[in-house]
Amino acid sequence: MRVLMIKTSSMGDVLHSLPALTDAMRAIPDIRFDWVVEEGFAQIPSWHPAVDRVLPVAIRRWRKHWFGSRVREERVNFKRELQAREYDAVIDAQGLIKSAALVTRLAKGIKHGADSRSAREPFASWWYDKRHEIGKQQHAVQRTRELFAKSLNYPLPATMGDYAIAQHFTQALPDSANPYLVFLHATTRDNKHWPESHWRELIALMQPAGLQIKLPWGAGHEYQRALRLAEGFDFVEVLPKLTLEQVAGTLAGARAVVSVDTGLSHLAAALDRPNITLYGPTDPGLIGGYGQNQQALISPDKNMATLTAETVQAALQQVIA
Repeated sequence: MRVLMIKTSSMGDVLHSLPALTDAMRAIPDIRFDWVVEEGFAQIPSWHPAVDRVLPVAIRRWRKHWFGSRVREERVNFKRELQAREYDAVIDAQGLIKSAALVTRLAKGIKHGADSRSAREPFASWWYDKRHEIGKQQHAVQRTRELFAKSLNYPLPATMGDYAIAQHFTQALPDSANPYLVFLHATTRDNKHWPESHWRELIALMQPAGLQIKLPWGAGHEYQRALRLAEGFDFVEVLPKLTLEQVAGTLAGARAVVSVDTGLSHLAAALDRPNITLYGPTDPGLIGGYGQNQQALISPDKNMATLTAETVQAALQQVIA
């Protein structure tokens, strides 16, 4: 059975879709997936054992120059690749008008998605052949698992979802690696940042544990922050610029992770690493960390500075004990 999966972004949403593929793989042994995903996250689906082909799409980039000659050529090539195969089922797990109108409607196969009461954007359901009612008051992982079970006609498992990507990385981990922590200090919104003074205090508090601390980064300003956090601590390593797969490999080998609200926090969860995520203005609610050993520390007044280094250290000590 050949199925096309459409989940383009964001990083957290893409990761949250992986357990649904695992459910389907276990319920239908011969099932194989192709996956349409934003080009920046194209590595992620390839880590899952049920995915054969990844079709990168660049809707975010294309929108800036939609009618430019280069973008027009890329769109034509994407459409040709998308329509090269007839699918037994096409599942739009994005639930947005852009995914339905620009991708789902072009694919060949019976199109499935959430109905108008369940989709993130109700009008997206116009492009589906089969519309399914999906419970809204459940975690995003569970919503996608339910959509897949109803689209492919198998019972929804009662067990916790399995991302099934940890093995992709743990097989390559060295046996003699020194134990280390990863601190994910970078996020997109200023009010989701934990103060640098708090990070440095936590680093100092963790020194007696004898663990190395690794600081990844993506953009230039994140690199500068990492340098400031590491200054004066010889057991803190500012990592070089890494690909997403290299970051995943680093997370996979960590003893534990401390993170702010960021896509990489969901990656740590998908890799089954113990992870403490710090929340201030955002509520983890139905989109927070999902998986084994995921702990949320939530500021009562939505101010990240209220979460003290001592509070995070206490939680971290319990994890690594």
